[in-house]
Amino acid sequence: MKMETRRWNIGAMEVAYTVFGWTAFATWACSFYPQLLLNFSRKSVVGLSLNFLLLNNTKHILYFIYNTSLFFSPDVRFQYYQKFGFDQMIPVAANDVALSTHAVVLTSMLLVQSAVYQRGNQSISKVVIAILLAVWLIAALCFFIAFPSKSWLWLISIFNTMQVILAVIKYSPQGIMNFINKSTQGFSISYVLLDLCGGLANVAQMLTQSIDQNSWANFSGNIGKVLLCLIAISFDVLFMFQHYVLYPPSNSAMAPPNKFTHAITKPLINSPHYPLPPTV
Repeated sequence: MKMETRRWNIGAMEVAYTVFGWTAFATWACSFYPQLLLNFSRKSVVGLSLNFLLLNNTKHILYFIYNTSLFFSPDVRFQYYQKFGFDQMIPVAANDVALSTHAVVLTSMLLVQSAVYQRGNQSISKVVIAILLAVWLIAALCFFIAFPSKSWLWLISIFNTMQVILAVIKYSPQGIMNFINKSTQGFSISYVLLDLCGGLANVAQMLTQSIDQNSWANFSGNIGKVLLCLIAISFDVLFMFQHYVLYPPSNSAMAPPNKFTHAITKPLINSPHYPLPPTV
């Protein structure tokens, strides 16, 4: 079985590709920690959308399946070469796999925090529940369609498409919450800044490969990554505009109570930090 034959034409471009890739990993990986630490210090997830957390976790699981399958599976890689040419390089790098793995772990930790810490008067939207059920039903259906013919590249491409759609949907609850609250309090702006840097570094990495190979196959072969970067950059700019222009921190402190923050309800799981009050 003939596999990858294309090599780097310019050594410096290969170095730049690696640097941009691991820079993207470092910034996107670090982007999770400010929110995680903020929640821990406040013992609260008030101001952070639970719907965003659920959608984000599901999106990263789908992207993890896509990246690991294309990077590690010889069958999937062979199907990719059959479709795009044996002289092309696969569009998934080691930093993509590392990022996806890290993202699944960290988004799961954020979900645990949302179950343990105070969350205000928040609940999971029925629409979000319906979306998540639809995603996994479609994933299961596509698996059974792909299994007889072993069309694994087609299957993970479906997963990649769904994670892009979820990327658009997942940011919306947080943007809407910021608008209703007239505040970004509780949502870490450090996450946004690091996320923006990661998106730009990923685009630079893909451009570096395309310039060296004189081919845009790594864009067309991984359109999900391209769209993911563009979506992330767009929403990060929106969140920055909300934080620094519309609802700067000095004004957020004076924002009136609303349905997300006017009441504090008990956590989903009893925590030693916030024991349940005795019944009267």
